[in-house]
Amino acid sequence: MSDDVGGRLRALRTLRGISQRELAKRCGVTHSSLSLIEQSKVSPSVSSLKKILDAIPISVGDFFTMDLENRDQVFYSADELTDMGSGDVIFKLVGANRASRALSFMIETYPAGSDTGREMIAHQGEEAGVVLEGEIEITIGGESRVLSAGEAYYFDTNVPHRFRNPGDVACKLVSCCTPAKTF
Repeated sequence: MSDDVGGRLRALRTLRGISQRELAKRCGVTHSSLSLIEQSKVSPSVSSLKKILDAIPISVGDFFTMDLENRDQVFYSADELTDMGSGDVIFKLVGANRASRALSFMIETYPAGSDTGREMIAHQGEEAGVVLEGEIEITIGGESRVLSAGEAYYFDTNVPHRFRNPGDVACKLVSCCTPAKTF
């Protein structure tokens, strides 16, 4: 696609949320000329291309080297979130199908009385989360605390830890940990 100036320009303009008319106005090129360039019916001179790119703004070098194509899925419907939980605990993982996933971002649901198990868990990385509904007791090393909706946590996952819902209603939280867990 790097040779397709028109296609790259259209993709970049769309990515930046700029209309064709707006970009034409910003750079002083007619709307019809810009349209012809984007359709690859006309090749712009280097100076015309620079003038257009300055209005975005992006350098000519970045324009030709920027990756404008999404190779991985970006958006997920609720039914596309993979449940990585066990027992009664639900871990809905966002982006489970991404080959180069660098983190695990999850929506976790703990029914009343459920937990991650009697054994403490430890693994390399960090974890953070925020409680959306209900409450969760988190034990990290020798320290425990019950968190309610709106409260959050952040800890080194090398320290043994576990999660338990001591309440009468389900607890829902969102969490993120690094590196990405392979479930």
